[in-house]
Amino acid sequence: MKNLSFLIVGVFFGIVMAKSEAVSWFRIHEMFRFESFHMYGIIGTAVVLGAISMFVMKKAGIKTLSGSLVTYNPLKLNIKRHILAGSIFGLGWALVGCCPGPMYVLLGSGYTIMLLIIGGALLGTFTYALVMKYLPH
Repeated sequence: MKNLSFLIVGVFFGIVMAKSEAVSWFRIHEMFRFESFHMYGIIGTAVVLGAISMFVMKKAGIKTLSGSLVTYNPLKLNIKRHILAGSIFGLGWALVGCCPGPMYVLLGSGYTIMLLIIGGALLGTFTYALVMKYLPH
């Protein structure tokens, strides 16, 4: 049952990403060149809806599939860390033309080149695990 709910949410996410054109390299290119509000509108809407959803779930006492209450632990702001991490993430996003979510949507849409991109993302994650003790946390 749990896997079915993940599948349903994933399919919904993929449809929303594809229909909103958030997986379009051209839309992402427009965003990084500050030529269009489209992607900023999508990202802003996601942030606002996420914040409202978390507020409602916490106030209503909604539980996760495993039965625990929905909670989150805010991360302490660390300017140096967040600028470094955001720059690396943004550079990868700008060079590849997609962030982690759309990689899988594009792969599911038949763009098999995304296997290379996903492999690179996994390699980057593995590299981070090796060097994280040397990074500012």
